[in-house]
Amino acid sequence: MISPPPLKKGDKIALAAPARKVSQQELAFGISVLKQKGFEVVFDEGLFLSYDQFAGDDMQRTRYLQQLLDNPTIKAILFARGGYGSLRIVDRLNFSQFVQHPKWLAGYSDITVFLNHVNRLYRIETLHAPMPFGFDKNTPESLQSLFDAMMGKPESISWPTQSLSRKGIAKGTLVGGNLSVLYSLLGSRSFPQTSGSILFIEDLDEYLYHIDRMMVALKRAGKLKNLAGLVVGGMNDMNDNTVPFGKTAEEIIWDVVKEFDFPVAFHCPVGHIADNRTLVMGRKVELEVRELEVCLRQ
Repeated sequence: MISPPPLKKGDKIALAAPARKVSQQELAFGISVLKQKGFEVVFDEGLFLSYDQFAGDDMQRTRYLQQLLDNPTIKAILFARGGYGSLRIVDRLNFSQFVQHPKWLAGYSDITVFLNHVNRLYRIETLHAPMPFGFDKNTPESLQSLFDAMMGKPESISWPTQSLSRKGIAKGTLVGGNLSVLYSLLGSRSFPQTSGSILFIEDLDEYLYHIDRMMVALKRAGKLKNLAGLVVGGMNDMNDNTVPFGKTAEEIIWDVVKEFDFPVAFHCPVGHIADNRTLVMGRKVELEVRELEVCLRQ
């Protein structure tokens, strides 16, 4: 994997909205944080286009992001927010200039599309990281983890071991992201190579039966059996039916993977949560699940 050059103060960071629309007011705090950290923030009126729920129609969003990918003076692209829409434009993009001048692509949720597409097809690392739309809700530690990663100093992440976890040590390439978005990538060239990898998943506002459906689909597609390890982040604000499913999201996931022997860790501080730490996707990492503590070394 290729690691984009570390950022330094004064570098240009561009903002892009390939999915749901966003306003300048909604990004004001995030922009101020980036400037306070010493970076030049790049965007124009194209960032704030509106077409139904999207930040412009498919062609407008593609054109805007393509310009940023092609610009060698921009050292990182921070996706402003998620929502839905990245899947509609990823195959319209040309990454030939980006490959010549790699830069950090950072975001999560719907941005899982780009993180895995770039990892799988172009062998370039990406960042599963907080986005400017939510900077005002993120902990200082999670924001610092983003800047540390972009500047070439990603942190190791430690958290308490949960009862469902399976102890062990694993090394492998870190892949994954939002479970619902990964599910939408199944069968496509953007889906990550999971064999021998450490898979990370998180999700928000899903029905519990659909968590089960997605996990079973990954299993049936052979994407789980040869994992080196599994890390589960935030599984927040889950929904249930009138007739309860009967398990939590974590219990559903464990039920699907319990027949395998790789280490499994729950409640990693990454996802749709305030303390959303940054992960370097596509990087060889080490996962150690101990009796009392889990450590993910990047």
